[in-house]
Amino acid sequence: MPNKLKILQVNKLYYPVIGGVEKVVQQIAEGLKDKTDLEVLACQDKGKTSIETINGVKVYKAGSFGRLFSMPISLSFLRLFHEKMYKNDIIHIHLPFPLADLAVFLFRPKARIALWWHSDIVRQKWLFFFYRPLTKWLLRRADRILVAAQGHIDGSDFLPGFRDKCRVVPFAVDDAVLAKGTQFVQQNVSPPKNEKKPVSVLFVGRLVYYKGCEFLLRAFAQTRNANLVIVGKGALEKRLKKLAARLGLANKVKFFPSLPAAQLDRIYADCDIFVLPSVEKTEAFGLVQIEAMAYGKPVINTNLPSGVPQVSLDGISGLTVPPKDVSALARALQRLIDEDKLRRRLGQGAYRLAHTKYTMRQMLTGVMAVYQELQ
Repeated sequence: MPNKLKILQVNKLYYPVIGGVEKVVQQIAEGLKDKTDLEVLACQDKGKTSIETINGVKVYKAGSFGRLFSMPISLSFLRLFHEKMYKNDIIHIHLPFPLADLAVFLFRPKARIALWWHSDIVRQKWLFFFYRPLTKWLLRRADRILVAAQGHIDGSDFLPGFRDKCRVVPFAVDDAVLAKGTQFVQQNVSPPKNEKKPVSVLFVGRLVYYKGCEFLLRAFAQTRNANLVIVGKGALEKRLKKLAARLGLANKVKFFPSLPAAQLDRIYADCDIFVLPSVEKTEAFGLVQIEAMAYGKPVINTNLPSGVPQVSLDGISGLTVPPKDVSALARALQRLIDEDKLRRRLGQGAYRLAHTKYTMRQMLTGVMAVYQELQ
């Protein structure tokens, strides 16, 4: 039996710190731990170096003094990277993570290098001016570059020049989410909508600038026969609540903080339309779209130069509108509110797409295929 590939997966943080990137790293690590000899190298959010086994995965967390511009401050990371790079066939780095870029530049590992390009740096552009040459060097050095959608290549300031190295591997939602969506659709938990009952519109995400919730509220104020549920926390929470009141939406909009999984499942099941009104390509993919699609919900998203409009497809699983276009968003909302047959058809398309293209099996097969290319 051939030896298993030795993989070092590198990211700035790891579970129990969970963001979108950290979730992907964990899914790959736990999903491929039996097919490969895989370890994870990350940093502590703050604290001393530790070695842990998390759900069967060996995780090295380099000591850190904290974060500066969202990046860990860790000399221990460089030491551990240098130590581990000799023992692995492939080093798989999730970007952006300047400290890992620096480690590759300083130590020049002989292992094959796979990068997962999650997004360009959109904010802190002034900082990226200094980081740009290192990024270009790393992209030239890399053997393969993974992206979750073609839009990540086309909309990037860097990747179009490296198309031959790029491989598209869509993100996935956990099997449990798809199973709950299937159960909901098969059992038809919610009764048929009474025509006089308001349609339920849902947003789930952080309440920050690039999510576009201000535009959503202004668009929703132009609709009728619907209620809006906003689930999430963030810096703009108070401002958005004040805007909702000023627009006369106090009785039509409900705000909830982050919810436990069971309650969030119920909210996905109860909604009729899901909306992701993001306004900047900082929104690189929008995994919440798939979570809603798993329950057979049509999605309204925006035509960003990122992966967002390639997750839910215009006319197939939802409607796509220009970002920051309040009138277009209002029209799309009202169309789905009014047209029951269209809402059902797009919801069925959303369900099919989620359960065929965005499964864990599909993602892990794609990642493993890239690893095998590099053998």
